[in-house]
Amino acid sequence: MGGVMPRLHVNVDHVATVRQARGGAEPDPVTAAALCELAGAQGITVHLREDRRHIQDRDLRLLRQTVKTLLNLEMALTEEMVGIALEVVPEEVCLVPEKRQELTTEGGLDVASLEEALQREIPRLRKAGIRVSLFVDPWPEPLEAAARCGADFVELHTGRYANAPEEAERTEELQRLETAARYAHELGLRVNAGHGLDYDNVLPVAQLPFVEALNIGHAIVARAVLVGLDQAVREMQDRILAAAPPEARP
Repeated sequence: MGGVMPRLHVNVDHVATVRQARGGAEPDPVTAAALCELAGAQGITVHLREDRRHIQDRDLRLLRQTVKTLLNLEMALTEEMVGIALEVVPEEVCLVPEKRQELTTEGGLDVASLEEALQREIPRLRKAGIRVSLFVDPWPEPLEAAARCGADFVELHTGRYANAPEEAERTEELQRLETAARYAHELGLRVNAGHGLDYDNVLPVAQLPFVEALNIGHAIVARAVLVGLDQAVREMQDRILAAAPPEARP
């Protein structure tokens, strides 16, 4: 898997953020998702937050009807959200921590403390045909707990790498991500990655072994404001493509 180009899954949450700023109907994240797919995105990610600050229930249901690639639902581990996932049946769910006051997800899931609940809810989701991912920090403990809970995937939290102010720290965080990706694979987990990735920092993460998909949202939506969504997605695809060995490029 180390020599295979990871898929780009575009998170369209912040298209909805712009819409919710005025409480109207535009811009529509459902339309945005279709444009992302036309531009080459291989998956669409949305986070239906408990406070509904951006994506709304209606968006999710329409996306389930229209997304042609893969729909990944980020959500908190609550009875309400599990019920919605079982009703909508996305291809994947990614369970994430959620605090009302945060601007965006700040860290990985505390898998160990949630192990009992995860062991109860993951089989329910998998029985419905939904693959389950846990958003985790790149440390051994949450990876081991994720494997014990029966998760299909972990999504490695790349925020510390993306936000590292110094090159030495960035290199250290990248090594931590590589070690985590290899260990997750040894534990039988599949691997995705995301959080804070942009056009300047995505290449080293795209080159990590065993990473199957990158979830990227804010950078693409921000770029789209300036150059359009089609070009913004294609530019990110080009950055990811540069990570692939020549034999893996289309």
